[in-house]
Amino acid sequence: MELKRVVVTGLGAITPIGKTVPEYWDGLKNGVSGAAPMTRFDTELFKTKFGCEVKDYNPTDYFDRKEARKLDLFTQFAIIAGTEAVLDSKLDLENINKDKAGVVWASGIGGISTLSEDVIEYANNGLVPRFNPFFIPKIINDIAAGHLSIKFDFRGPNFSTVSACASSSHAIIEAYHYIKLGKADIMLCGGSEAPLNPPSVGGFNSMHAISTRNDDPKTASRPFDVDRDGFVMAEGGAAIVIEEYEHAIKRGANIYCEIVGIGATADAHHITAPHPEGRGAAKVMEVALEEGGVKIEEVDYINVHGTSTPLGDIAEPLAILKVFGEHAYKLNISSTKSMVGHLLGGAGAVEAIATILSMKNNFVAPTINVFNRDPQIDPKLNLTENVGQHREINVAISNTFGFGGHNACIAFKKI
Repeated sequence: MELKRVVVTGLGAITPIGKTVPEYWDGLKNGVSGAAPMTRFDTELFKTKFGCEVKDYNPTDYFDRKEARKLDLFTQFAIIAGTEAVLDSKLDLENINKDKAGVVWASGIGGISTLSEDVIEYANNGLVPRFNPFFIPKIINDIAAGHLSIKFDFRGPNFSTVSACASSSHAIIEAYHYIKLGKADIMLCGGSEAPLNPPSVGGFNSMHAISTRNDDPKTASRPFDVDRDGFVMAEGGAAIVIEEYEHAIKRGANIYCEIVGIGATADAHHITAPHPEGRGAAKVMEVALEEGGVKIEEVDYINVHGTSTPLGDIAEPLAILKVFGEHAYKLNISSTKSMVGHLLGGAGAVEAIATILSMKNNFVAPTINVFNRDPQIDPKLNLTENVGQHREINVAISNTFGFGGHNACIAFKKI
């Protein structure tokens, strides 16, 4: 079987630091924090009272009122990001083979806001079952992929991936496989999340996983800082259009880059904690580079998972040192979660776009809020602290890891 080349031809995003891709990139370049007190619910009794919301979001800017009521927020974000990506790709939707165009979309927890609101209403109404007829279609993870398929009449592969915070990286990986194997010409893929609600915040609070730095939200996401106290939860979504190389060339598409390799591994260690030596993280990078035929000295930049958690921020640098050896000191490394927060199932796609744009613009977005670097992290690693750096980037990789020990890595290369 002849394996196909896979390229990126469209980008879309709605994030806490920008509601379009250009706005998002501007926020990344300038080290903008998206963290602020939450407005989606009353946080008075919660340990964490802030998160990274999409600012000034009004559903009726994108949907009519009737349609918006049928869509959970995570699906709204999916449709917005997916639409921007398709428009950016400049696909001729009237003349492509839609049987070979598909959608793989991810969310870690889907319509949890809808689930929470309707169950509370059920309890408050004396357990009278008066559920909205759209209750089930609003909460299921795969519904975003379904809506995008219907919107664009993409009749090829259509499903959802779930691997906690690695979910949307796995969506990109699965979409990549369909094109590489010649089973699709075009795939729309990515992920979205809308977790700023009582069950999510309360649940992560009970795990001591998210920051409680309520007095200074903008500096709360501080990957690699010795005083980090957990990640900052975020909402939004991101989409990329990927395409078979010859198909893209034939139609004169703008090609951002090529996806040359992917990796997927498991820590097989713990339900929430990473392997302390980064065993699965190291292996997933090795697998992605091996598939892409990429030598370690060719890699210029790593967009790390870098959540601002005590264990993860130690394990990932160890994994990088294991894989790259002395070349690790020549890399730029940065965590864009320091700015945009942690989109859970949407994180991989949002960070893939950050990686692609860093390569396109030869500029590494910074890791902000590094005030006192953790002494456990090798001081010779360049974490791109606080200020972005210009450098030639020809090959970059993006890492995402999820509860359950799920690891994903995607290697991108300039064409």
